[in-house]
Amino acid sequence: MRFMTHVPLFGCTPDIVFSRAKVLVFVDGDFWHGRILLEKGMQGLKRTFRNDARAFWVLKIARNVDRDARQSRLLRRHGWAVLRLWEKDVLRDVNGAAAIVSQRVLARRAKLKPQEDVA
Repeated sequence: MRFMTHVPLFGCTPDIVFSRAKVLVFVDGDFWHGRILLEKGMQGLKRTFRNDARAFWVLKIARNVDRDARQSRLLRRHGWAVLRLWEKDVLRDVNGAAAIVSQRVLARRAKLKPQEDVA
């Protein structure tokens, strides 16, 4: 499968781009992209920071999560399939992550492939 890395698209920069299949892959860092916020909610995120740093980090991470969601919606509206994988999950099981990406790319290729005329 041919791919490119870090290709700017509509103001976003996915980590991996499969242009023929129109699949984009983001490998999101758990901290910066708010895994705790998404999995444990705002209270879970707040508990991870000291009082003096809490306001800054909670706001920053919440903005990152919102930006990621907006970017995914924008890219999907333009016909791209968007995969977001957590960095620690990829590191824990590289083969599993590769299988997820491969399955999505192959499925999209089949879906986007022009149907041959049957005469």
